[in-house]
Amino acid sequence: MTEQPVIRPAVDADGAGIARLIAAVFGEYEGCPFVIAEFPELAAPASHYEKRGGRLFVAEHDGAIVGTFAISSPDGDGVFEINKVYLERKQRGSGLAQRLYTIAIDDVHRRGGLIVKLWTDTRFLSGHRFYEKLGFVRQPVVRFLADATDGWEFAYRLELPG
Repeated sequence: MTEQPVIRPAVDADGAGIARLIAAVFGEYEGCPFVIAEFPELAAPASHYEKRGGRLFVAEHDGAIVGTFAISSPDGDGVFEINKVYLERKQRGSGLAQRLYTIAIDDVHRRGGLIVKLWTDTRFLSGHRFYEKLGFVRQPVVRFLADATDGWEFAYRLELPG
């Protein structure tokens, strides 16, 4: 039996591994190129999320980053954002996303978070199902990303129990 990935807080040196993971996920979708210049936070990913009042978690397996999950509260108002939710294809359906989510949401609770929001590419259908299963509600708004993907994103929101 293969060991499960280890989840830990990210460090700044994880940027290259996170970039590889995101590039692999983007590569699964037509017209979704990964352009490193559009991800300047990957130069120091842990510091980036700490400065935004949050944390980035990574899942590591056999020395490679196979999953990521970030939370932040840039306004410090109890409203948190979820970012950088990526999972290696062969890890999907393994329960790893749920483990990452649970660790991140526990951190949100410790920090007094009441609302969690996120934006997700309209093409990432399995991600939408995951968020909706967790209780997130799609909001009646979309936004266009003027980046290399020319993508559109859906907004989701979850109110946490008090």
